Amino acid sequence: MSLLTDLINLNLSESTDKIIAEYIWIGGSGMDMRSKARTLPGPVTDPSQLPKWNYDGSSTGQAPGEDSEVIIYPQAIFKDPFRRGNNILVMCDAYTPAGEAIPTNKRYAAAKIFSNPAVSAEVPWYGIEQEYTLLQKDIKWPLGWPVGGFPGPQGPYYCGAGADKAWGRDIVDAHYKACLYAGINISGINGEVMPGQWEFQVGPSVGISAGDEVWVARYILERITEIAGVVLSFDPKPIQGDWNGAGAHTNYSTKSMREEGGYEVIKKAIEKLSLKHIEHIAAYGEGNERRLTGKHETADINTFKWGVANRGASIRVGRDTEKEGKGYFEDRRPASNMDPYVVTSMIAETTLL
Repeated sequence: MSLLTDLINLNLSESTDKIIAEYIWIGGSGMDMRSKARTLPGPVTDPSQLPKWNYDGSSTGQAPGEDSEVIIYPQAIFKDPFRRGNNILVMCDAYTPAGEAIPTNKRYAAAKIFSNPAVSAEVPWYGIEQEYTLLQKDIKWPLGWPVGGFPGPQGPYYCGAGADKAWGRDIVDAHYKACLYAGINISGINGEVMPGQWEFQVGPSVGISAGDEVWVARYILERITEIAGVVLSFDPKPIQGDWNGAGAHTNYSTKSMREEGGYEVIKKAIEKLSLKHIEHIAAYGEGNERRLTGKHETADINTFKWGVANRGASIRVGRDTEKEGKGYFEDRRPASNMDPYVVTSMIAETTLL
């Protein structure tokens, strides 16, 4: 094994200028992350320096077998925490050979919204709280839970420490450091209310980069759980009953909200969101109705309400924002399996366009 480890950790820059680029894209389910690697002649600093590539879309549920080629366009570059050196991870989006975005390419429409002058002038910031659950590989039951049984009730696990309260911290910490190494704007991690469930936060990130960073952070987490022999779940309600679900609370502010008088701008934005509640819920993740029940720190899926410091609201405004008269708000409705391209751009579109 030590020889295998030595080879995996080989420093290529000692013997060649060539680098490895891992191209990442989103598969046909909208949640499955795919990737493959290619050799490039030397270090790359900008996505525009990278060649487009293709893959077999019939094997990802994105194209028919008789016309299976899907083209991927490099959009964002990150340092590769697995291969290190000058090697990179490349977030891509997918197009037909004719250059049309394929239906599962949600980045394309989001980028159009973020490039609208009315949106870009407001410099929208996002902070996304990505919750997830770690599962035992062969039985798909949360990490640390007795097989076929349940741990003690919720209470001691949120931000807890100890062998009887926190399961999977090695994975969580490895992911945290790997994201920082990659250049992702990861801002923190914590243990969640349900044991075996954790959260990482990405942001503040501006515009389309929030989506790129969340997707690559998810990819890195998939790779780390692969190494650890643990299954990663983004299901919004992995365990039925008196257990918290998993969300992706999305914190949002614009330039106007961050400046003097911003609280009034926030209230107007929340009013606009209230009028589009049904449309937003429809785009905020699969199976969210199992999570948004009005219990376990959620608002009921059919009800829109907002409040200051209220974790049972659809939109929560922080005490600091109320006190200072400017700041940001948190949309608590998105599920853990939401597409960050869809959610971030939809919030911008509803509040700014």
